[in-house]
Amino acid sequence: MNILDLGDIHLHWREDGDPAGRPVVFANSLGTDFRMWDKLIPLLPRGLRLIRYDKRGHGLSACPPGPYAMGALIRDVERLLDALEVRDCVFVGLSIGGLIAQGLAVKRLDLVRAMVLSNTAAKIGTAQMWADRIAAIRAGGIEAIGDATMERWFSKSFRATAEMQGYRNMLTRQPVEGYAGCAAAISGTDFITPTSGLTLPTLAIAGSEDGATPPDLVRETSGLIRGARFHLVRGAGHLPPVEKPADYAAVLTEFLTSVGQV
Repeated sequence: MNILDLGDIHLHWREDGDPAGRPVVFANSLGTDFRMWDKLIPLLPRGLRLIRYDKRGHGLSACPPGPYAMGALIRDVERLLDALEVRDCVFVGLSIGGLIAQGLAVKRLDLVRAMVLSNTAAKIGTAQMWADRIAAIRAGGIEAIGDATMERWFSKSFRATAEMQGYRNMLTRQPVEGYAGCAAAISGTDFITPTSGLTLPTLAIAGSEDGATPPDLVRETSGLIRGARFHLVRGAGHLPPVEKPADYAAVLTEFLTSVGQV
């Protein structure tokens, strides 16, 4: 277990692959911890330095009182990468992780040479939607949104599997304060203007069955960035690395190769 003490926050992180390899950093969705990438990691090319972490309020990272600002979430991973002496990474961000990716790329291009925006957007949802969801979990716990979240996250066929139950447990066992804190950060984020100024190599990935960030929303976001590529993973919902890890690994490997990270 790797816990980094940043003074005001403790972050849980993990490194796989080659410590001397070119870095690829993964930031996962709201309501998950970094185990979300477990099926993907072994399918990626050897020789890469693969770094995952739990954002604040999730997994084994610290859960300070919310609400959180997106700037704090970006600063957390910025300091993590500085501490790990990471430069020129490919940053793979899914959902809220994709917002973090956009913000980090705007702030620190020395850290990020290319990015993957997976199942995300420059602006996700409305302030009222997030306020309603935060109110629901404060009243009834995350369990109150468990079934509805699984419907947004996963295709119908995956929802019939035992593995889906594991992800439902992962969601409902996150701290209410951490989920609500990060939900508030998403609510307050609109990166349409700053993201439209980015020019770094970008791959946008969507899932055809995604009920949280539908393909058209992801495609629209990719259109903000000059030269960005778009890929649709068919048969997958909001978490394609969970439902379709081989398909996800193939398109990610192709992108990593095209930008010279492999």
